[in-house]
Amino acid sequence: MRKIWFLAGFGLFSAVFCFGQANFTRGEELFMRNRPEEAVVFLENSVAEDPAHTRAFLYLGIVYEQLGRMDEAIAAYRKILPAAGDLTAYISANLGNAYFHKGNVEYAEQFYSQALAADPVFASAYLGRANARVKKGVLKDAVVDYELYLALEPRSSQRSEIERMVAFIRSEFAAEERRKLLAEEAAREEAARRQRLMDDLAASLQTAADGSQGLSTGAENVEAYEGEFELE
Repeated sequence: MRKIWFLAGFGLFSAVFCFGQANFTRGEELFMRNRPEEAVVFLENSVAEDPAHTRAFLYLGIVYEQLGRMDEAIAAYRKILPAAGDLTAYISANLGNAYFHKGNVEYAEQFYSQALAADPVFASAYLGRANARVKKGVLKDAVVDYELYLALEPRSSQRSEIERMVAFIRSEFAAEERRKLLAEEAAREEAARRQRLMDDLAASLQTAADGSQGLSTGAENVEAYEGEFELE
């Protein structure tokens, strides 16, 4: 009897396992066919049945993003990230994408960097981080990331747009340098003008002081006559 129960239990386990695998297989198939509305249910069932199924979480997060459900995408990615293993770079980069689309460029940059720490030649993470850094205004670092991306993906379909962005940023650097030089020159000219004004005012005050000193000195040199005047 015990033997029959064990076999029955094993059969039930096998059925559940196969059903779980079936959910993932069907979800993956629909995901690959770009049918996120249909894939989402199967992938949700898959991760519910196997909370350690990293690839199912990855696909589920991407499907949530495709459906505009960014908060759920972030939750899915973050739940599996500590145990992502070989998929750490992909999940971190997708977290960066999700945060970027939510407008949180600080977290976006952080997770793109985490992706690159896991895989230093993950080209798309450089591109994502470059875009996040442009949003942050960290333009010099953005240029470095754009150039690293192009070095890794020299035939990228976005090459011309990226090169245009880099050229624009460099022109901004040049314009900012010109503005800085002009501002410094204007500041020097203003300082010189103020100095001339103060010099002229000081000279005028000194002239007045010299005149007053002369009058005072003349008065001090008049000696008192203490004798009597006599009329002859």
